[in-house]
Amino acid sequence: MNLQIRDPRARKLAEQLAAELNITMTEAVVEALEEKMQRLEKQRATKTPLAERHSDFAARFQALGQGEGRVMSKDEIDEMWGH
Repeated sequence: MNLQIRDPRARKLAEQLAAELNITMTEAVVEALEEKMQRLEKQRATKTPLAERHSDFAARFQALGQGEGRVMSKDEIDEMWGH
């Protein structure tokens, strides 16, 4: 199967990389794509899991909320909301 690059910018980049590495344009495109995939996989592997990030976020806000306030009774809350 032939590789057809119709976008002028993509073609120019592929030609430059192929010339720099002394390889075919197809090999240059494959190498570039493989390198990008490896970088994405590495990013995913080092990224903190979402649940852990949320837990850290919640802990910071909980610490901010621990001031000199007091726990309100249900009646006080109802009154505040006009019930």
